[in-house]
Amino acid sequence: MSKSFEIIERVGISNKSASDAIKSVVMEAHKEKSISWFEVVEHRGRVTQDDEIEFQVTVKIGRKRA
Repeated sequence: MSKSFEIIERVGISNKSASDAIKSVVMEAHKEKSISWFEVVEHRGRVTQDDEIEFQVTVKIGRKRA
């Protein structure tokens, strides 16, 4: 019996830290459907109009297919 995964890609955002952005986006996806693994593929950020730093992370999430 072969197993396969679906892969989705999400962007997490946080004003606190990159780690917080990762955790938020992974847990949000996990609440929708159990996840098997995740991979952070990109870190970036920006300075907002309010002079705050916004952390952005792109995460690939793998889920087992039935």
